[in-house]
Amino acid sequence: MIEIFLKTLPFFGVICLGYWAGRSGLFGAAATAALTRFVFYFALSALLFGFSSNLSIAELFEWRVASAYLWGCGVVYALALMVAFLRRLPLAEAAMEAHTAIIGNTGFLGVPMLVLLMGVEAAGTILLILSIDLLLFSSLLTMVITISREGRLSAELPRRLLVGVLKNPMIMAMVVGLAWAGTGIDVPVPVNEFMTLLGAAATPGALFAIGASLADKSAERLHIAGWLSFAKLVLHPLAVAFAALVLFDVEPYAAGVMVAAAALPVAGNVYILAQHFGVAPARVSAAILISTAFSIATLPLVIAWAGAG
Repeated sequence: MIEIFLKTLPFFGVICLGYWAGRSGLFGAAATAALTRFVFYFALSALLFGFSSNLSIAELFEWRVASAYLWGCGVVYALALMVAFLRRLPLAEAAMEAHTAIIGNTGFLGVPMLVLLMGVEAAGTILLILSIDLLLFSSLLTMVITISREGRLSAELPRRLLVGVLKNPMIMAMVVGLAWAGTGIDVPVPVNEFMTLLGAAATPGALFAIGASLADKSAERLHIAGWLSFAKLVLHPLAVAFAALVLFDVEPYAAGVMVAAAALPVAGNVYILAQHFGVAPARVSAAILISTAFSIATLPLVIAWAGAG
C-alpha cells in the first residue's frame, strides 16, 4: 500500500504544483486555458491515437467489461437522481448531479496514471470506459437537459450530438487510431515516434492543468458536494466492482482496471458542461475540488487492491 501511495504521490504532486501556480498568480486563467487546449487537442489526442492504433475493436469493446461498467454507473446514477428528486430539484439539476456522481477524470488523469501504474495492457479497458463516458453519458445529459428545457425532443438534437462528437479530439483520435489498427498496417516509424514524443507531454501537462484549473474554484455547498464526492469516490467503484466480479464475471485484471478507473475524482469536463448549460456550476466545481483532494488518499487504496486482485 505504501509503495502504491508513493507511486501515485508524484502525480498528485504535479496537480498541487499547478494549483499553487494558479493561486499565486504565476499561472493565470489565460495560461491555464491555453495549456488545457494544448493537452486536449494535441498531447492527449496523440497519446490516445498511439494506444488505439495498436488495439483491435474486439479488444476495446469487450461486452462483459462494458456491461459491468454500465451496470455500476446505472446504479449510482439512479441513486443520485433519487437523492436529487427527494430534495425537489428540477430534472436538469438532478441529471447534472447524477452525471457528476459517475464521470471520473479518465482522460486527463486516468489514461496517464493508470497506464503507467497498471501497465499498458490497461489501455483497452480505460479507452472503453472513456468512450462510454464521452459518447453515452455526455449525450444522455445533453438530451435530458434539452428535453427539460424545451419539453420535447428537438429535431436539431441528433445533429448537435453528432457535431459534438466530431468536434471532440479525444473521440476522433480513438476512432482514427482504431480505423488504422483495423487495416492491419503498422504505423510508420516516424509517425509513431511523433505521436510518442507529443503524447509524452500529456501526463505532466494534464496534471498541471488540473491543478491550475482548480485554483479558481470555490468550495460552495459543501454538504451536497461532499455527497457527490462520496458517490464518485466510494459508491461508484463499489458498484462497478460488484458488477464486474459478481454479476458479469469479468477477468480479474480488467476488473481491477475498471474499479480503479471508477475511483477517479470528478472530471473537469463535467464543470465545462455545467457552465455551458448554466446548471449547478458551483455545486459541480466544489465536487471536483473535494473529490480531487480526497482521491489523494482513496485512489492509492483502490489501485493497491486492484493490483493485488
